[in-house]
Amino acid sequence: PHLIYIIDVERLFKDDALVECYLTWRLFVVEDALKMIDESFQWRKEYTVNDLTENSIPRWTFETGAVYLHGYDKEGHKLFWFKVKLHVKDPKTILDKKKYVAFWLERYAKREPGTPLTVVFDMSESGISNIDMDFVKYIISCFKVYYPKFLCKISFLFVTAAWKIVKTWLGPEAISKLKFVSKSDIQTYISPEHLPPQMGGMDQFKYSYPPLPDDDFQSPICENGPIVSEDESEAKEAESECRDSLESSFNTEHGIRLKKVNFMEDVAKQDDVDRADISNRQKGARRPLTTFKGTLLHVSPSEELSFGSRDTERKCLVILHNVTKNHVAFKVRTTAPEKYRVKPSSSSCETGANVDIVVSLHGGYQASPQDRFLVMAAEMEANVSAGSLDLAQFWKEVPKAKIMEHRLRCHILESPKSILSNLSDTSLGTPTTDTQDLHMTLMRVMASNSRLEQKVDMCLWLQKVLLLLASVLLAFSFSTIYLLWTS
Repeated sequence: PHLIYIIDVERLFKDDALVECYLTWRLFVVEDALKMIDESFQWRKEYTVNDLTENSIPRWTFETGAVYLHGYDKEGHKLFWFKVKLHVKDPKTILDKKKYVAFWLERYAKREPGTPLTVVFDMSESGISNIDMDFVKYIISCFKVYYPKFLCKISFLFVTAAWKIVKTWLGPEAISKLKFVSKSDIQTYISPEHLPPQMGGMDQFKYSYPPLPDDDFQSPICENGPIVSEDESEAKEAESECRDSLESSFNTEHGIRLKKVNFMEDVAKQDDVDRADISNRQKGARRPLTTFKGTLLHVSPSEELSFGSRDTERKCLVILHNVTKNHVAFKVRTTAPEKYRVKPSSSSCETGANVDIVVSLHGGYQASPQDRFLVMAAEMEANVSAGSLDLAQFWKEVPKAKIMEHRLRCHILESPKSILSNLSDTSLGTPTTDTQDLHMTLMRVMASNSRLEQKVDMCLWLQKVLLLLASVLLAFSFSTIYLLWTS
């Protein structure tokens, strides 16, 4: 029991998708899948994966910049970079390096569960002293055994001749996910904006630590234009209040008569207006079907927002549910602020209440698999009000450790034309993800069929043995009866 984390066992019982990935990788042979799970859990305990933090790993591992997550491929998969030239073989530091890789994988698994990775081994400017095949083998094992959820869809891009060696370490399913590319054709898989200049790209990103590299989440566009910074917002609201106060005093001095107002009627009318406004905003928005259960908020959908090219596919609904005993402040950020309108993008949610957020594409923009959204939430104390000025101050003062973060990615819905085009390409022999999935399914069916044939052969063999034994027993019985009768 001390060889594994109890929390890993509990997660296995709750996460059906994780179990399915283990089974899929072992062609649904339960005994093999159980061995894989046991090996994976023991590795997690040995490397203290659940307890890995920036402070528990030597700082120099982060400062080298040999391994990091940055950018996306054309399918929207995060890029996991391995700069081989920055790696030096050293038995004394190999354990720290292995924990460093595990730290990145576990960090990504928690932030974007179930989302595949694209791994790039950049061999440029590397020499013999940098090429550590044992370390590469360990990295392959991480995806082959320890993180099968990534391997269900993962693509490997090797910019190296080491492909022939690495291929011998992998099974047929992993090899089908592997891509061997050179500098000249890597743009087939990764757009220039996510490639460094030495690979023919335009990404000027340079790794530095601290902090750890992350997506550039910014304030989205709200319904009435871009959201200004919190400081500017405070200044504008103060200016507006001052102007309203001056106008009010000016009107009073000039003796303008105020008409009688029925406040109950005004409140009721305003509620009707608000409900109509919310209804209009939500009209045509795609409702979520899945839910992520966080510590402060339940977020629906759990993983992705789906957008398409049709007018009815340009809005999505995000539903937040407060599961705490206090108000919860929230705000939504995105990596593509110019594309999306988010209403509301920052507010608070009462205890036990829901807040509906409408995310819609702005103008002629189209969603991209690389687009990401970040939902941030923090519990408010009872004495903090939910006004805009108080919220702005609250976000400045709240400790980072108390902020819940949940990320959502974009899923692009295929249009009918695209589906027909894919079918046409498949019929012409062009490999697609669907054909690869079909190939994997056929492999599983063939493996299952092979196991059934073995069981049938075994049953037939046992049947023959039993018939032979029955014949011998009958013969013995008859001979015994005959001897008794003749005597």
